[in-house]
Amino acid sequence: MIQKSLAMAFVAFSTLFISCNDNDDHDTSSNLTLAITGLNDLGADYVYEGWILVDGNPVTTGTFSVDENGTLSETDFPMDKSVLASATKFILTIEPKVGDAPEPSETKYLVGDFSGTSANVSTGIIGDFSAVAGQFILATPTDNSTNDANNENGIWWLNPTTSPAPIPTLVLPTLPAGWKYEGWVVANGTPITTGTFTNVAATDDAAPYSGSDALAAPNGADGFFPGEDFLNHAPSGVSFPLDVRGKTAVISIEPYPDNSPLPFTLKPLVGEAGQETAPTLHTMNSNVTASFPSGSVWR
Repeated sequence: MIQKSLAMAFVAFSTLFISCNDNDDHDTSSNLTLAITGLNDLGADYVYEGWILVDGNPVTTGTFSVDENGTLSETDFPMDKSVLASATKFILTIEPKVGDAPEPSETKYLVGDFSGTSANVSTGIIGDFSAVAGQFILATPTDNSTNDANNENGIWWLNPTTSPAPIPTLVLPTLPAGWKYEGWVVANGTPITTGTFTNVAATDDAAPYSGSDALAAPNGADGFFPGEDFLNHAPSGVSFPLDVRGKTAVISIEPYPDNSPLPFTLKPLVGEAGQETAPTLHTMNSNVTASFPSGSVWR
């Protein structure tokens, strides 16, 4: 009787062992895990979406949001094991929360090539920001160009002292589709836009606060230069005309379409305006290390 019981126990154990191995052999799921810091809260209308490239084709890994502290709503995403093992690259995009297309948007944010089980991701898909630089002047060309008495009320990214014409002062890479630069002045903690642009030697996309005078004839490649006079239609909490002296100037990189009227987390250049108006140039410094996200993904 004892021998029979031992035999039955052995059979039961063997069956369980074989069953477990069989389940392991047929486990087709594996997790993609994200460990990324420095991401921005996109608000209610946009989400992040991960993608892997398999045989050159994008395969979604799922969407997630980020709270005001930079914490991801999800970090582990179940995937087909064989598909994930075949991935060569990871890409993070910004997508509309409603009406999202089945393919990646043009706003590609982070990218990294898989090496073994992981991929280090960075903003290299947007551009090389290792050598960014910038300068600006304080001037008000839209408030009677012959009147220099109120030059402290405007900011422009150009050098007016060069001959035969002014030249741009922003050293920034050309952005791919899905992104634009935007200038800002921070007054009493309130960031005030100077407009978005893609060309450092051209007029920017808006003049919400400028005076009635037209900008000078084209000096840059396609118009004037990025900048703004802070003279009219002051936003809430700010008084115009705005004295820019002593204020912080910022160049940000914004998703397009933009997720928020506030500056995005990518701020490659930051500088403080001194007391001298045009033609004195004020310097901006690289802020890439402090403001650009990075991290890894694991499979």
